[in-house]
Amino acid sequence: MYLVGAGPGDPKLITLRGLECIRMCDVIVYDRLASPRLLAHLKPGAERIYVGKLPDRHTMKQEEINRILVEQALQGKIVTRLKGGDPTVFGRGGEEAEALRREGIEYEIVPGVTSAIAVPAYAGIPVTHRDLASSVSIITGHENPEKLDELIQWDRVTNAAGTLVFLMGVARIGHIARQLVRHGRPPETKVALIRWGTTADQRTLVGTLADIEEKVKAARFEPPAVIVVGDVVGKREQLMWFERRPLFGARVLVTRAREQAGTLSQRIEELGGEPIEYPAIETRMPGGAAAEAAIGEALAAAETYDHLIFTSVNGVRYFLEWLRRFGQDIRRFHRARIAAVGPKTAEALREIGLAPAALPEAFHAEGLLESLRGAVSPGQRALLPRGDLARKSLPEALGALGVEPVEIDVYETVPAGGGEDILELLREGGIHIVTFTSASTVRNLIGRLRAAGADDPAGLLAGAAVASIGPLTSAAAREAGLDVAIELPESTIDALVAAIAAYWAGRKPV
Repeated sequence: MYLVGAGPGDPKLITLRGLECIRMCDVIVYDRLASPRLLAHLKPGAERIYVGKLPDRHTMKQEEINRILVEQALQGKIVTRLKGGDPTVFGRGGEEAEALRREGIEYEIVPGVTSAIAVPAYAGIPVTHRDLASSVSIITGHENPEKLDELIQWDRVTNAAGTLVFLMGVARIGHIARQLVRHGRPPETKVALIRWGTTADQRTLVGTLADIEEKVKAARFEPPAVIVVGDVVGKREQLMWFERRPLFGARVLVTRAREQAGTLSQRIEELGGEPIEYPAIETRMPGGAAAEAAIGEALAAAETYDHLIFTSVNGVRYFLEWLRRFGQDIRRFHRARIAAVGPKTAEALREIGLAPAALPEAFHAEGLLESLRGAVSPGQRALLPRGDLARKSLPEALGALGVEPVEIDVYETVPAGGGEDILELLREGGIHIVTFTSASTVRNLIGRLRAAGADDPAGLLAGAAVASIGPLTSAAAREAGLDVAIELPESTIDALVAAIAAYWAGRKPV
């Protein structure tokens, strides 16, 4: 059994050990403060048990959570209890550990980055500062006023040198402020409330002990939030960094196949956005004896090809996998002139020691054909390792030039499974931008949403801006009933991210 701190919200703030525990577990028990993006690291078949807030239930009682942990562990399963922040900082991890110990269940506590420190840092507020605060106190605010007064020695807390951090205290902010003033803190003491810190929903409200309650009411500021009291709040304007990133506040749906989504997601994160990986498609080795025989026959004729043409990174990756499967040596293609569509495909080739001789200025099949015109002759043969949904325009054009195109479907594209978890986010307007990198991602996302229960997928997506990597993808989006807000003249991931950032700069909420 592992009691794991998930960190404050940004999934990249989990520890390496915490990520290991997620990847190895048979069952994960989690709540709403743990980023759902961490669940993407679960192994296939792992069971998910949600113990947070539901429409018909405020929260699951701690005794019931303890019972679930014990029952799952006693079945011999590897169980990971994933909790927001750190499990021992107002996370009731100690109570869960006690319940496990009573049943003789071995456990490990994996600390997490606590929101008490990380959330202020993302808002540009250091909880300690050499000139302003040499200590920090972390205090619970998630109780009724009477119980707070029983638990907290206000005279000692108020007069402690340094910064005060209250967790889960938004609803009690007026009482907290009055008690601090009553016991000696000046009314003009700075206060900051940071809601959903380290995520795309992060919002920061700054005031003083004298006016913060009214500001919270006027802004309708709701939990969960971290409250910071002290002079360090004054550093925010100077040190604020997260909220100044170009894509801060943007939640972007990434529909590429999971093995391809990493680069796009990373670029979005680097600019301050929050990528939600929801692959509309998955790629896999084609099955069946006929497909395998066709690929084997094509590879066996390696010395007969004058050209080896790749139109995607997947084409490169799966081509190599088929070579390994058949025990073939890539040096048998020594006669072939290698060509690639786009810099990413070329980069994938260079990573395995192959330098493409042809790289088009326009990153699509037509551009590649234009770059090949002076290098092809009638009677030559070209091998095209592609996906099953690849367009026929390139092989047809090669055939028209007298070149024999040999197409092999080294991978196939299929709709991704599941999808129920994204519907609520779309219905609440929680997705701001949807990215499409191929016509197949459009068609399969629409199909996946419909399979998940959406009667009108296009209507569900209407609240998000559609970003398309090129004209063919845009045509598929419009055919599906979507309005395209962003369309690229240059079909690359870097260009797509730049276009999204430019669009968001004009739409970014104040």
